[in-house]
Amino acid sequence: MYLDDKRVRIISGHYGSGKTEFALNYVMNLKKVSKKKVAISDMDIVNVYFRSREKRNEIISNGIEIFDSSISASADLPAIPAEMRIPFVDKEYDYVVDLGGNDVGTIVLGRFFDSIDVSEVDFFMVVNVFRPDTKDVESIIEQKNRLEFSSKLKVTGFINNTNLVRETTASDIIYGDDILRQVSVKTGVPIKYTSYVEEVVKDITPEVINKLSGDVIPLKYYMREVWM
Repeated sequence: MYLDDKRVRIISGHYGSGKTEFALNYVMNLKKVSKKKVAISDMDIVNVYFRSREKRNEIISNGIEIFDSSISASADLPAIPAEMRIPFVDKEYDYVVDLGGNDVGTIVLGRFFDSIDVSEVDFFMVVNVFRPDTKDVESIIEQKNRLEFSSKLKVTGFINNTNLVRETTASDIIYGDDILRQVSVKTGVPIKYTSYVEEVVKDITPEVINKLSGDVIPLKYYMREVWM
């Protein structure tokens, strides 16, 4: 599953898509199976909430390197350190990039574009169809096109992360799958993963999973506290 993806996995999506939660779960699971060094970069300098750098200690304790814009964990600057370039060029790494939301957030990637071998990159777009700007086929395609234009990369896979936070049901995820299937037909981009939070979606069954597209991944909450 995770090892079938290209060496550099860039994860983006519109605000509220759940891209950071997915990215953290992804890199934690990747570390369990990869024989390489595993690193994650927090390139989200647009949104000040729900950023992977907030889980720095947990990430490091799992043997994963993290690159972010914090200085000694005491300051948070809207800047991208040069060290983020290392795993792009060092093939001893499996690299996950938590990129900023929507087309504005992807612009920072341009700093490293001369170091990126596009043949080594998967560019995943996380989608939650319950967000206003990705609520239907047309709006999802519009956001995809914007991400591609600003990043200069092509989206290689969709991630269905449709959710209503702690109110999510299996039928919500199936609804998101139905919409993304239409997007996939129109764009030719596959649905690579479908994700759901295991502790929340209690009505997931093997029959439901068989209806969903791509590899189905149960997630845990890293970013969202119990009261949220």
